[in-house]
Amino acid sequence: MKWVVVAIVILIYVWAFWGAPHIEIKDSAKQALKGIFSGFAHPDWGYIYDPEGEDLLRSLLETLAIAVLGTFISAVLCVPFAFWGARNMSKNKAISSVGKFVLSCIRVFPELIMALIFIKAVGLGPFAGILALGFHSIGMLGKLFGESIENTEFSAREALIASGANKIQTLWFAILPEVMPAFLSYTLYRFEISVRSATILGIVGAGGIGAPLIFALQGHTWPRVGIILYGIVVMVTIIDVISAQIRKRIV
Repeated sequence: MKWVVVAIVILIYVWAFWGAPHIEIKDSAKQALKGIFSGFAHPDWGYIYDPEGEDLLRSLLETLAIAVLGTFISAVLCVPFAFWGARNMSKNKAISSVGKFVLSCIRVFPELIMALIFIKAVGLGPFAGILALGFHSIGMLGKLFGESIENTEFSAREALIASGANKIQTLWFAILPEVMPAFLSYTLYRFEISVRSATILGIVGAGGIGAPLIFALQGHTWPRVGIILYGIVVMVTIIDVISAQIRKRIV
């Protein structure tokens, strides 16, 4: 049976590649690759900081601000959706099913699609990127928050209900203290993803480092492309390390 499965998988791959279009390497590919490697080997160090114009540090700071604000907005707004979609928060399964469906509908649109929609609404700039990241992250964080609520044993909740506490007191003193560490951990994890997503939102005009990057690629200024990519790698690496250390202390 295992060999049958292996043979079927191999046949599927052969069939897929057999119908693929013929790949042709252009004559200018060698020159383009040479320029790319030359740009990475000799980046434009002068672009790092320019007191009189656009530079790498300002663009990276704008990208980081978009990620921070987008994640903060989503972390606050997704909490009601998370409790709405959690199965153990409602006796009627239809209510939680509707909440899960709403969260699925929210996160089905990628950040770039949301950025294009918000650009039409609020115009070009980082504000559109913040709204796009925030709206998309509501669906992602709401799903993660809801799962953490469902996987938590609320023994203190039963004790408070037995002692006569109302719903608000039960939520504040029993439920939130139990799920808050998981909420913070998921928020930091989502922030790491938002930083990566914010780097490409500028491609469609939603602010951040993406706009200088796409302009440099279109102009074949490979030294500028090299220093921008180096800056993105350094920023994302530092954020990942800091976020991982914070999550270790929280969980």
